[in-house]
Amino acid sequence: MASKDCIPELQPAMKTRIEALSELPAVKTALEVCVEETERAVAEQIRISQIESPTFAEGVRGEAVAALLREYGLTDVVIDPSGNVVGRRPGTGSGPVLAIAAHLDTVFPAGTDLTVTKDGPLYRGPGIGDNASGLRSMLQTLRALNRAGIQTEGDILFVGTVGEEGNGDIRGAKALFDGSRRIDGFLALDMCEVTTVQNGATGSHRWRIAIEGQGGHSYIDYGKVPSAIHAMCRAGNIIADFDPPADPKTTFTIGTIKGGTTVNSIAARCEVDVDMRSVNLQELEALEERMLAAFEKGVELENARWPAADEDHRLRLVKTQIGNRPAGQQPADSPVVQAALCAMNRMGIEVKQCRSSSTDANKPISIGVPSACIGTGGVTVNEHSLKEYWDSTDMEKGPQLAILIALALTGIAGVSPAGLPKLA
Repeated sequence: MASKDCIPELQPAMKTRIEALSELPAVKTALEVCVEETERAVAEQIRISQIESPTFAEGVRGEAVAALLREYGLTDVVIDPSGNVVGRRPGTGSGPVLAIAAHLDTVFPAGTDLTVTKDGPLYRGPGIGDNASGLRSMLQTLRALNRAGIQTEGDILFVGTVGEEGNGDIRGAKALFDGSRRIDGFLALDMCEVTTVQNGATGSHRWRIAIEGQGGHSYIDYGKVPSAIHAMCRAGNIIADFDPPADPKTTFTIGTIKGGTTVNSIAARCEVDVDMRSVNLQELEALEERMLAAFEKGVELENARWPAADEDHRLRLVKTQIGNRPAGQQPADSPVVQAALCAMNRMGIEVKQCRSSSTDANKPISIGVPSACIGTGGVTVNEHSLKEYWDSTDMEKGPQLAILIALALTGIAGVSPAGLPKLA
């Protein structure tokens, strides 16, 4: 858990802005809608959760979310080439553009039983929290703004992103910020607990490393053929002693390994997947350089161990990058982070954590777009497992928080100016 010292001090101007907004009759109406519509919102969350949406195959769920955005009044709804669902709620035309996003994909492969069962306030089912809860909160935010008749100064984009999980490599967020749209601020709706604000981007670089050769018989070819598995072990021995900095926190792991064919064969191939993370891009790149060099060294040492091997039997390294989530940090006065913290303060929500993480917000943070990731309401337990369940208690706090943040940033026409600066 992050120290209280890590939580930025509240800026008086944003705190005052949030307090004034929360007293407006229209805003009170929007917040009350979130309470009134809990049963409808839960039913919607269940329907969404039971639509298969594995990473790289989010299309059916995306179409369902697009239909709901249209049903709730958005006329400018598109599914972009990446698969993102993007709907625009226009402002007056004079304000900034805020994107509110929840990811469409889950970690569960096609064919997984996604049936949701109810046990009091608990709902059990793979993906019911991560991230059907985020999509529910996003849709509820839109409905509440519409029912309250609130006209914002700035535009709000409601986005269902693809590829947030695993090897999806936040491809949807990257596509959203490919330069084709102007977006001045970004709010991700992901984890359920509303006591956490994610204000920094933990970057991750991932590689698939293969060592390849000819292999041979464990007895007949002994001494003449280097082993791909032995070379990988040599590299792993070097890597295991790496000691990256604790501050900024920088980590690594060889997450998977596979290779060889039989117990009595000199392995022709061995492959590993490697994950490296840091909130600091320079440290991440330095670790990556050392990591790749260690695999080169492993191959070099194994080839040198068996000088009798001819050129055809010598090992070679094949490197394939399979993930690049950018890293980044923001100043304490980031308007999106300040809006989140001040809204939580106004709602009486204790900020238990303010920390970096790896979410769709990584991309905008890395290019200087003010961003944060907030909770969606309720509590998720055992996420990313078949035993995942979601406690719906206080679920309305997720969309209520998103509403206050969005209005503080985009403003209300003729009533409250936008608190989110337009980017150059």
